[in-house]
Amino acid sequence: MSGVLQLGYLVFEVSDLAAWKDFGTKILGLGLVGGKGDKGEEGFGLRMDGHFQRFFIESGPADDLAAVGWEVDGPTALEEIVGRLKAAGHEVVQGTAEDVARRNVDALVRFEDPAGNPCELYYGPKMADAPFVSVVVRSGFVADEQGLGHVVVVSKNAEEQEAFYATMLGLKLSDYIRCEYFGHKIDVTFMHANPRHHSFAFGEGRHKRIHHFMVQARAMDEVGLCYDRFLFSGGMVHQTLGRHPNDKMFSFYGYTPSGFHFEFGYGGVEIDDETWETTTHDRVSEWGHHPPQLLTKAYHKAKQEREKKNQR
Repeated sequence: MSGVLQLGYLVFEVSDLAAWKDFGTKILGLGLVGGKGDKGEEGFGLRMDGHFQRFFIESGPADDLAAVGWEVDGPTALEEIVGRLKAAGHEVVQGTAEDVARRNVDALVRFEDPAGNPCELYYGPKMADAPFVSVVVRSGFVADEQGLGHVVVVSKNAEEQEAFYATMLGLKLSDYIRCEYFGHKIDVTFMHANPRHHSFAFGEGRHKRIHHFMVQARAMDEVGLCYDRFLFSGGMVHQTLGRHPNDKMFSFYGYTPSGFHFEFGYGGVEIDDETWETTTHDRVSEWGHHPPQLLTKAYHKAKQEREKKNQR
């Protein structure tokens, strides 16, 4: 059965192109593709590896995910997957010549997953003329054959969503995380398309289609350097430095200019399907990944205790 090869690109509709331009290049360390004018008024792309671009940043009010791009091996694989989608009753829309040109691919189709998340299936991505070298992230990114990283989206029905991505797109189950996290119920399903632990995950959500996306650096220090860049730029941290129990990613989370989250990580495990065993984890992190409010609370408590001792 033909399945997708990788998470090829993400499309975001954003209200502040200038902020995203700075965030993508100066914080994440990605390379700018296109974008006329200082603010990139017509939108722009971001690259991170041998592909011409991995992110499409488009102007609009949604501040949300506009499409998830899944790469397939070629026209035969595309036709097979489209056939499965249509046979199961899913609407598939053929991409126009303009769509194909805008995405820099040979062909694409559009459809929605059971939760209504917009997806694009394509083959023949345009590749860059020269290797990518980040001015900021000197070690580079883990991408290329493993795709850009991962994306976590909102799901209305976990069982239906898992079955769709397994049956229609050929993704394989990696594992689950089910627990309580500071009063919130966590129930997330992780799936992979290649050795990357997960290219795709989903769980419950409220406000947007996307919870976060992740990019992975090749050196551990890059995570700390990005953490510092983000803090000193005035960025808002969502979860502090930590390590996950399932993919072993050392990372932190912050808010993008559009209000959803990003994860910047290092050291994710790779899956060998011959030996991998799925499991259900009962915690979000082995350590860390705490809300930054805990640090503030601990600081003020410690400060009060010191002041009391000094008054004695």
